[in-house]
Amino acid sequence: MIIQRQQDVTDAVLAVMERTGDARLRQIMLSLIRHLHGFVRDVSLTEAEFREATAILNEMGRLTSDTHNEMVLMAGSLGVSSLVCLMNNGDNGASETSQSLLGPFWRLNSPRVENGGTIVRSDTPGPALFATMRVVDQAGRPIAGAEVDVWHSSPVGLYENQDPDQADMNLRGKFTTDADGRFWFRSVKPLGYPIPTHGVVGRLLAAQDRHPFRPAHVHALVFKPGFKVLTSQVYADDDPNLETDVQFGVTRALVGRFERHDGPHPDHPGVGVPWYTLDYVFTLEPGEARLPRPPIK
Repeated sequence: MIIQRQQDVTDAVLAVMERTGDARLRQIMLSLIRHLHGFVRDVSLTEAEFREATAILNEMGRLTSDTHNEMVLMAGSLGVSSLVCLMNNGDNGASETSQSLLGPFWRLNSPRVENGGTIVRSDTPGPALFATMRVVDQAGRPIAGAEVDVWHSSPVGLYENQDPDQADMNLRGKFTTDADGRFWFRSVKPLGYPIPTHGVVGRLLAAQDRHPFRPAHVHALVFKPGFKVLTSQVYADDDPNLETDVQFGVTRALVGRFERHDGPHPDHPGVGVPWYTLDYVFTLEPGEARLPRPPIK
């Protein structure tokens, strides 16, 4: 098609997209072109702004490494990650869900830990946390034999791959649920933290006068054949940034009660005060058990 005016460009591209063999890819590409071209017209995108936009995308690619994923960070900061998650879970967005963002710090092959064990692998000062969690199906029945990856930041707000003072795989562990669907472990209470701001996402937040903080949370990834893999984050109910999470990930269903205790622990007399307990239930939906691609190595 010979282009005679700017309106012809969209028609020409759509005609090509219509020839895409795969039906789902065809649907996605047709919608992408309509919305992308519509966006360009809606904001009257200039040539200089277009060149800047392509440079930003290139920069985001260069910033992504084995330990940092700028693309995932940007998707969360625009609310896209949370929207995709909520649209595809909880009966396709009709009900609450334990599903949440994977986040940019999940790693494969976390060390296996027996129930009741600790995931603290190096000197990590902070209040002790004793977590007891259950995995159930949508009818509330316990799911035994599920594998659960757990990971979270330290009380200084850093994951171990960001912090040379922490041992490798500190505050990470893989558990197996018992006959009652339970797993339990000891750790330290995590702290909220700022997302990395050294790149494109940081400049966007500064331009919008937004803070970079995520509320404190514990991650979990639950795998069991016959169920959709669950990725979740349980947020601390006492965190001041629950209402303003920079990644838009907090839902009411994901706020957990981190209960504070100021007396001696009945089973661990050496634990300092305060110490905390967390009880939470994860609900799996039926589906294909397929692990996501790790955002970092």
